[in-house]
Amino acid sequence: MSDGPGTAGGRGAQLKHTGLRHGWTTGACATAATKAAYTALLTAEFPDPVTITLPKGQAPSFALAAEELLQEPAQEGSGAWAMAGVIKDAGDDPDVTHGALIRSTVRLLPPGSGVVFRAGPGVGTVTRPGLPLEVGEPAINPVPRQLMRAQVAEVAERHGGTGDVEITVSVDNGEEIARSTWNPRLGILGGLSILGTTGIVVPYSCSAWIDSIRRGVDVARAAGRTHVAGCTGSTSERTVRTEYALPEDALLDMGDFAGAVLTYLRRHPVPRLTLCGGFAKLSKLAAGHLDLHSSRSQVDKSFLATLAADAGADTALATEVSQANTGLAALQLCQSQDIPLGNLVATRARDEALRVLRGAPVLVDVICIDRAGTVVGRSEPR
Repeated sequence: MSDGPGTAGGRGAQLKHTGLRHGWTTGACATAATKAAYTALLTAEFPDPVTITLPKGQAPSFALAAEELLQEPAQEGSGAWAMAGVIKDAGDDPDVTHGALIRSTVRLLPPGSGVVFRAGPGVGTVTRPGLPLEVGEPAINPVPRQLMRAQVAEVAERHGGTGDVEITVSVDNGEEIARSTWNPRLGILGGLSILGTTGIVVPYSCSAWIDSIRRGVDVARAAGRTHVAGCTGSTSERTVRTEYALPEDALLDMGDFAGAVLTYLRRHPVPRLTLCGGFAKLSKLAAGHLDLHSSRSQVDKSFLATLAADAGADTALATEVSQANTGLAALQLCQSQDIPLGNLVATRARDEALRVLRGAPVLVDVICIDRAGTVVGRSEPR
């Protein structure tokens, strides 16, 4: 494979600096498989490797991992079909779809039929509004559809076809893989989504997770939800369910990306937002960090000591807090002397969230929990 991200600046420069390998989206893989299958229908030969053109002009080549042809050579409108498969290489990105076999089965349709998309085994179907696809549509996102249409048109022009085809995309074991994604919560049932806006996966860019946060907000808004919750993990999600009995589509799997939740809600507000997570993580937000991952921000015990001192902790306790091994250890020190550090952190995290929201009409409250899910701090809504 060749022609990854450019290296003049931005993400390409970041990738070059890290030395990590870029990868390819499910949409790029499905497009390559589609081009190979349609070419085989018209010529009785599968191009291997098959080269496609991505939105920014890159031209990667993909080896085929599977191929099957019903009829050689095919006649337009005969119902003949061909299948080609490409194994997704996500590069050095920790993507759950890395190594998945993406198949495209292309069937000839009568002239005038256009390009029709179907969800095969392992590809989901949209069942809720709020996504960039209509309810009932296969979960093949708009950009991959555009890419596939463009490659079909190119092949048709080159080999004398009409471009009228049915494209069925499938992913081996896709339904099982999808259980590790947001799809079930977003109402995408039966498998994975075929995704990608550039065709390229930049490792550790976290773009897929951030995109899923945005789609989660869209789904909640489309469902008329007036209260959503950004949760750092499954324990905080259970806490929010207990506290507010929110429906599943109002729960945002925020992970470490508090900033992604807040900046998207700034442009697409929901009346009420609850942020819930571990005390240590939310202390980072309270200190002004919007990315809560341990590799990108650390618990600032000096900051916690200052909060404790402002709440009445004496010098000895403040010193202990500043030297504590972990955020939770600092919390426990304060709890032993009735200093409400949990509430102080929750309140400061709420105020930081409001700062990022920049006056958007969103009422915010914050809940801090310990590892067992016990509430150890909370703010008033504001």
